[in-house]
Amino acid sequence: MRPIPITILLLTCSNVFMTFAWYAHLKELSQKPWIIAALVSWGIAFFEYVLQVPANRIGFTVLSVAQLKILQEVITLSVFVPFAFFYLKEPLKLDYLWAGLCILGAVYFIFFAAVGVVPEPRRAAAWLERSCWRGVGFVPKGGVVVGGSPQGCPTAL
Repeated sequence: MRPIPITILLLTCSNVFMTFAWYAHLKELSQKPWIIAALVSWGIAFFEYVLQVPANRIGFTVLSVAQLKILQEVITLSVFVPFAFFYLKEPLKLDYLWAGLCILGAVYFIFFAAVGVVPEPRRAAAWLERSCWRGVGFVPKGGVVVGGSPQGCPTAL
């Protein structure tokens, strides 16, 4: 199997454990002392890390740290919203949509330079120029950049 699907699968499974570790105690252990909830959560979190650490190591072979982080945030929201709605019985709110749109924007800005997708050339060129000048340009592992230098800065648009 390829690294990105494996990474997504492992991070999704990891996130299920993480979400339960962070929030299930609010429903299941609300009458117990906080220390009991913390210990149970730590026990659940162990399984999160058993999946998350290999996921990040595999993903890091083809993605930058920033791309891994944004991927993690997409998966986190994708796991959390159904969890909150179905398990915790929280109402579905527009806040989730707005958060998702913000994360979608982050996905765009972290991943678009890696695949050479550049909308509105003037704005994108100005943003990339500022980003590269500050050393913020991101490159996928292996330094493969479409239309740019190995540092992730475009040579021409």
